Amino acid sequence: MADMVLRLRGITKRFGSLVANDAISLDLGRGEVLALLGENGAGKSTLVSILFGHYRADEGHIEVFGQPLQPGQPKAALAMGIGMVHQHFTLADNLSVLDNVMLGTEPLWRPFSKRAEARAKLVETGQRFGLGVDPDARIAELSVGERQRVEILKALVSFGKKQGARILILDEPTAVLTPAEVDSLFGTLRQLVAQGLSVIFISHKLDEVLRVSQRIAILRGGKLVAELPAAGADKALLAETMVGRQVQMPQRQARAPGAAVCTLQQASVTAPDGRRLLDGVDLQLRGGEIVAIAGVAGNGQQALAETLFGLQALSSGRLELQGQAMPARPRDWVRAGVARIPEDRHAVGVVGDLPVWENAVLERVATLAFSRAGIMKRGAAMAHARQLIQRFDVRGTDAQGVHTTTRALSGGNMQKLILGRALVGDPGSDKPPTLIVADQPTWGLDIGAVAYVHQQLLDACAAGAAVLLISEDLDEIFALADRIAVLHDGRLSAARPAAEWTLADIGLAMAGSAHAH
Repeated sequence: MADMVLRLRGITKRFGSLVANDAISLDLGRGEVLALLGENGAGKSTLVSILFGHYRADEGHIEVFGQPLQPGQPKAALAMGIGMVHQHFTLADNLSVLDNVMLGTEPLWRPFSKRAEARAKLVETGQRFGLGVDPDARIAELSVGERQRVEILKALVSFGKKQGARILILDEPTAVLTPAEVDSLFGTLRQLVAQGLSVIFISHKLDEVLRVSQRIAILRGGKLVAELPAAGADKALLAETMVGRQVQMPQRQARAPGAAVCTLQQASVTAPDGRRLLDGVDLQLRGGEIVAIAGVAGNGQQALAETLFGLQALSSGRLELQGQAMPARPRDWVRAGVARIPEDRHAVGVVGDLPVWENAVLERVATLAFSRAGIMKRGAAMAHARQLIQRFDVRGTDAQGVHTTTRALSGGNMQKLILGRALVGDPGSDKPPTLIVADQPTWGLDIGAVAYVHQQLLDACAAGAAVLLISEDLDEIFALADRIAVLHDGRLSAARPAAEWTLADIGLAMAGSAHAH
């Protein structure tokens, strides 16, 4: 390939007996978008971490613009023009756009700041790449799409000793964007590559991969198993190459809903600083039905989920579960048959340093099934964990079984463990949950894991459970939901049948347009 900007040769990385990257060789050309695909645990994050200097490869070497890259040093990667925009933004909300771009570029003892130069470079770079933002705007006041522009500008701006990126790594860049913001991002990418920037695009959204990339590299089990042009490829081929088998996405079957399971009437939640997190929400959830809540992150989804997890009390309004008012006590909600799948699987869903078997019984550790007179029945808990591992296909426990440290699991397998814990309930019980609250249940998961999670939710719904799906993935919402509502600035639209919504309607409602409600 002509005009090569990046060469990886024989990159191998081991963590104990696990070979995370196995002799991977890849090239990236000038002005090229290379998509990097793979299942959770396939080795993508490890490879990018080596490229960015967070890890040091055990074997192999990397060349950037024909020069060897010093291993294990992020400063060296930055100096050679490698930038990264992470899935979770790394911006200081209380500072301005200009302050965020300048962070870390000046020593504290400098007698004067080069703010004027930095501002001029920021404005110039924004105009050049179509990334206009106000340098004086506070990050907290920007939309999600605007914040992402700032992250990209941070990587691209050159001033003083700061080298602007000529190779940009984008990790799940569309995860929290509205459809209009996705279109805007892809317009920006076209401008970037037209001016010679090279991009590594990491995503689980196969439609977007085919839309934005010229070439696709696929990892499986730590090995590079395919490199192919995006032209002529299709989603089925990519999915099958990623997971090593055909992937069938489950289909929702229309059915008549049952009785009301959970009702919110004029439900409001007020933050300690006086902000309304939920503002007069009306919602009814019925057995055998999936209701999806769409919206851009930060519009009240966390407050809604925590209210239905029993973690957050209402400031006003009424909340009933099967006709009974419920207190803000999580154990009461678990006992009432509410299955809780939290957004942040790492920080809230599991305790990473505990073994798999303890996480498998975490919510029911005080029940008679797993304890007697305050003493845990370790044998019963481990047997339950083994059943969950087998039934929900939790992989990554071959060496240590139920004693595997939970943080060692990939994201997809961690999510399967949480699903199993939530959906199975007490040992020996075939009764489905009364209510399933699934908050971003497939965020960051590969297509095989997504298909699995969707099937489990559909099966539980078919068995009579009411399901509340909170998601920023509109493909997921349209695939699963019987009814859809949009949450914006704490206010919830009417939950209408999925067939009555278009992608454009939802996009407008997510952006706060009254015309979409």
